[in-house]
Amino acid sequence: MKQLFALAIGLLITAASVSAQKYIIIDTRYIFDKLPEYKQVQDAVNKAAADWQKEIDDKQAILDKAYDDYDSQQSMLSAEARKKKEEDLFNKEKELRDLQKKRFGFEGDLFKKRQELMQPLQEKVNRAVQKLVIDNGYDLVLDKSEGKSIIFADPKLDKSDAVLKVLTGK
Repeated sequence: MKQLFALAIGLLITAASVSAQKYIIIDTRYIFDKLPEYKQVQDAVNKAAADWQKEIDDKQAILDKAYDDYDSQQSMLSAEARKKKEEDLFNKEKELRDLQKKRFGFEGDLFKKRQELMQPLQEKVNRAVQKLVIDNGYDLVLDKSEGKSIIFADPKLDKSDAVLKVLTGK
């Protein structure tokens, strides 16, 4: 009987400690959108993307012209010259595809640029969240910005504005 009583007390204490955990929900997308630095990061990323896209467009125009020239000269070229020209066009097309992949592909230059420029801002937001957690004794922080796993959350749990207050001092 004493063991059963001790087990029941242990379960009650465990249940009480679990339910006493303090947690909050934040929306980092909302927080970033409210920070002027985020707009600067987005502008810099967009400028880099536009520059790289122009570079690709220029190379594509050169390649298109080379194809047009080949089409107009094809009948006058020998079989060997045609083959050499086709190999050259194929290599230029491959270079262009490789450049597109390098600039805009998975973990390409655009991805790296965004990551590089966002890192200081992410660290700043993380420090603000950590300060909020330490000051208020929260045990868990959930981010609903990418949260496909959060189906519903009580709006009073959302402390995104509190994080913004820590960041901006307002």
